[in-house]
Amino acid sequence: MAELVREELLALGAIFCGPDEWEVLSRSETDGTVFRILTRAKGFMDADIPLRLVFHLPVNYPSCLPGIVVNSEHLTRAECEIVKEKLLEQAETLLSEPMVHELVLWIQQNLRHILKRPEAGGGSEKCASAASTTVDDGLWMTLSHLDHMRAKTKYVRSVEKWASDLRLTGRLMFMGVPDSSENLQSRCGLKWKEMQREND
Repeated sequence: MAELVREELLALGAIFCGPDEWEVLSRSETDGTVFRILTRAKGFMDADIPLRLVFHLPVNYPSCLPGIVVNSEHLTRAECEIVKEKLLEQAETLLSEPMVHELVLWIQQNLRHILKRPEAGGGSEKCASAASTTVDDGLWMTLSHLDHMRAKTKYVRSVEKWASDLRLTGRLMFMGVPDSSENLQSRCGLKWKEMQREND
């Protein structure tokens, strides 16, 4: 089985040979191999959606399913989870043979259908939400002014949770206290873009 995996990894490295398209993240005799593939697929309204697919091939792969993580700045977490589930369903049909390239081709061809399925069961509000998620990738900024904060630690924790859940980027600033801005990058483990405000 190890030879089969080695051949598949060599083939994948040759296929995904563009800049940053392919990266082996770890290799282990006991834990298997983890690698990342960057690809693009047509999504809702034919928007070109970049996908970051991380595959974990366990030691007994391809006799068992690979682990898959799906990320995209153009998809919500729920949509990424749906894509992952559909990829795993497809992987079940390919057991006992090298399947990663087949899975990548399958998602490139079927992403638009996967993203349209959740809308079929919902109303027009859900359709509008999905459209804005996948098509509108513009950068926007909001400044919120909140008064009467009683417990700074609890407040910061709540804002971090909201920001993490909504995949927001930013900086907390406490007015009237010198050097009081809280950078949330280290606390949330996310890539935060600093939003700075000019002092009067």
